[in-house]
Amino acid sequence: MTMPSGLPRPYDDGSSANLADILERVLDKGVVIAGDIRINLLDIELLTIKLRLVVASVDRAKEMGIDWWEQDPALSTKARQRELGRENEELRRRVAELEERQEQA
Repeated sequence: MTMPSGLPRPYDDGSSANLADILERVLDKGVVIAGDIRINLLDIELLTIKLRLVVASVDRAKEMGIDWWEQDPALSTKARQRELGRENEELRRRVAELEERQEQA
């Protein structure tokens, strides 16, 4: 929406777009920002950094198949409990092996 002069119209003309509305739209639809940084010296690639950023609501991210935070013990209580359960089972197995070796000796 531009004015005849080619300049964008100010928001004070009755079309109010506040930050909450914009954020709600972004989280509802999702936004992907992608970029690559390459550093070359005399046609020799020294460094490549690939940046990918996804901004979306949790529900939208799950719809897209993104749920890595549910598997991270630092971010999920359930994942932490699973991790502790696995560690506990491993320790029990090792203790049983040591006790068995002790009995055989």
